[in-house]
Amino acid sequence: MFMNIRVCLVMVFTLFIMFMFSFFIFIYLVKVNQVLFFEWEILEINGLSISMSILLDWMSCSFMMFVFFISCMVVNYSSSYMYGDYSIVRFIILVFFFVLSMMFLIISPNLISLLLGWDGLGLVSYVLVIYYQNKKSSNAGMLTALSNRIGDVMLLVSIGWMINFGGWNFIYNFDYVCEDMIILSWLIVLASMTKSAQIPFSAWLPAAMAAPTPVSSLVHSSTLVTAGVYLLIRFSESIFYNSNLVSFVLLISSSTMLMAGIGAVFEYDLKKIIALSTLSQLGLMISTMSIGLIDLSFFHLLTHALFKALLFMCAGYMIHVLNECQDIRYMGSISTQVPILGMCFSVSNLSLCGMPFLAGFYSKDLILEMVSMGVINKLIYYMFYISTLFTVIYTFRLIYYVMINKFNLCGFHILGDNDYTMLSSMMMMLLMVVFGGSFLMWMIFVVPYLIILPFILKVLTLMVVLVGSLIGFVYAMNVSYLNLIFNYKLKLILGSMWFLPYLSELLKYSFVYVGELYYKNFDLGWLEKIGGSELNKKLYSISMLNQVIQNNNIKIYFLLFMYFYFWLFIFILF
Repeated sequence: MFMNIRVCLVMVFTLFIMFMFSFFIFIYLVKVNQVLFFEWEILEINGLSISMSILLDWMSCSFMMFVFFISCMVVNYSSSYMYGDYSIVRFIILVFFFVLSMMFLIISPNLISLLLGWDGLGLVSYVLVIYYQNKKSSNAGMLTALSNRIGDVMLLVSIGWMINFGGWNFIYNFDYVCEDMIILSWLIVLASMTKSAQIPFSAWLPAAMAAPTPVSSLVHSSTLVTAGVYLLIRFSESIFYNSNLVSFVLLISSSTMLMAGIGAVFEYDLKKIIALSTLSQLGLMISTMSIGLIDLSFFHLLTHALFKALLFMCAGYMIHVLNECQDIRYMGSISTQVPILGMCFSVSNLSLCGMPFLAGFYSKDLILEMVSMGVINKLIYYMFYISTLFTVIYTFRLIYYVMINKFNLCGFHILGDNDYTMLSSMMMMLLMVVFGGSFLMWMIFVVPYLIILPFILKVLTLMVVLVGSLIGFVYAMNVSYLNLIFNYKLKLILGSMWFLPYLSELLKYSFVYVGELYYKNFDLGWLEKIGGSELNKKLYSISMLNQVIQNNNIKIYFLLFMYFYFWLFIFILF
């Protein structure tokens, strides 16, 4: 066990050093307003050049900085959360490979090296989802892998299509406005939709909650699910000039944002509520990008990474102290039993809602104000604010159940001793949630946005937050008095993610059924008779006959000699 702790400490120290290195590069690049592009020629044979490209700008360095910091806190958190697990070293190594794959994706302006990170994320995420080896984890891992393979195929096709441009460095091709670039844009959008779980690929993201909670904290904040958003941001210069594509992405992302917000209101699994919250925020990022606010979308991606990582850490601590219980109906009075946990959980939730002067406020409030000031479809405009309302409703419903509600079944099983290793990671994340938003605001937006709005629209965001908090508390307090059948029907219709999980399961089992039919009727059927197995038997019998002939060659020679003279004698007689 001492060896396991030492591996964790080495990994924490390594990630912290990489975080500091990325931080200083980010400060330097922002100050001098430069972009660093490195190209390392690995091999050159007869005019064929194989090179590795690295792009360092303020965007990639800031994203790397946050990934390294959150990974450092998650590994430190895991050293206590996974204490006693015999495979904790394997778990830490998998997390490191996960971060390494994300680094490849962030710094690569080349689709070939980007594919290494993209496929690495998909492979390692599958291994981490099935970490607890049971039937539920296996099904969730298969759904995650199959959904992400669609995006991998689209990325592979886009790599093949980029041969038309004479190279795979996509930053060279943003000035092309041609049919080839339009097709490439559609391929990149479809790949990003699968990785960021947009409709109709949304079912895998809540299913991936079968992974250990530290993995969820890393995956749903700054790595796997944000990879699609980051790829869209990188390709935004070539994608968002096509009006048809922009309309498609805006409609899909807004629908995902609304669907996830409604689903979380009727959900009782703690981790799935936070997963649906991630899905809603991903829809917000992509829809913000679709209306032309690229920098604001990336800003919200960074602030969301902070408070969502803290939120998952708090959820993991709750599950840890409540006897592995994840149902919020069995929780209660966390604020009086573990005050530090209650403080971290409240701050992260309020940041998710966009409460003033927390990290989420600086990005969400700015996005909604820019949407109000811009020219946008009225339906999409309403969807932005309705989704924000649902975000506040399910957040305050969760706060009521977990923090304010009376003791329930698991509330009496809270462990008495505080785990200071986990709490130290959470407190570091808490500082970033409180101060990180303003720091990023000063560093990224050197020239601030000029916003001119009427007073009603200016306070509309704050009013939505206040009304949503009231509705969330009233709904949570009176849910037991509502008609249970009516509530069940609402959950079945509105809280089932518009039946996407059932559709995904149907497709998954359809492929499995077709594969089973093929296996039984071909692999174990006709292909046995006309394929390799039957051919192997024939060759084996022929080789055995040849072996018999070679081992008895003198006897066979005399038999053939006698046989030949017998027929010669018969021929002479007749």
